[in-house]
Amino acid sequence: MLPREEIATAQIPGGDTLTLVSHGRDFIIMLGRDELMGTRMQFSEEQLAQLTLERLDVPGPRLLIGGYGMGFTYRAALEHLPEGGSVIVAEVVPGILEWAKGPLADLTGESLSDPRGEVVLADVAALIDDAVDGTTPLFDAILLDVDNGPDGIVREGNERLYTRTGIARMRDALKPGGIIAIWSAAPDHKFTGRLRDAQLDVEVRTVRARPNNKGPHHTIWFARRR
Repeated sequence: MLPREEIATAQIPGGDTLTLVSHGRDFIIMLGRDELMGTRMQFSEEQLAQLTLERLDVPGPRLLIGGYGMGFTYRAALEHLPEGGSVIVAEVVPGILEWAKGPLADLTGESLSDPRGEVVLADVAALIDDAVDGTTPLFDAILLDVDNGPDGIVREGNERLYTRTGIARMRDALKPGGIIAIWSAAPDHKFTGRLRDAQLDVEVRTVRARPNNKGPHHTIWFARRR
């Protein structure tokens, strides 16, 4: 069995420590003993972007992604982005971006220099508030790969995104017909109810972690503003 090798650590603001480890040719981001994401199971994070863009029928869509992680969702968004579109990614952990430029540079490729996208050190909730308050334009889609879903384990402050108030703020940061797309490691029927209570049209999809229809089942919500 191949051993795991610790590559680097990164401090979560107001939270615990993330660890980047290698396992043969693969990389994994760990929180304690929990695997948050890894290069062997990235398909569902890529589907978060691809399936959202398939559901948008607008010219030059403006996307907000909460959480960079290993950049799976971001790179998939760039790959499938229609002409004139743009993507902004909010990431709160500085070390994550350092890893993207360092030990994960081969994975990152040229995505961080793509003129259609921007990765900023910020809380995604703050960028949502800016759109609601009119400081920045509204979004066509907000994609959240923050924590492990509504029952987050990484950062206490993330939980507010999934409350009734947080859902309402995301809804109000969207253009009419815009989509909130949320990735989760597990289903959550109560969260589905909160989305519907916010007067959103909700679709729930189950996606496998690997493209060969193997690996864990993950959940993606697509909630459209009327």
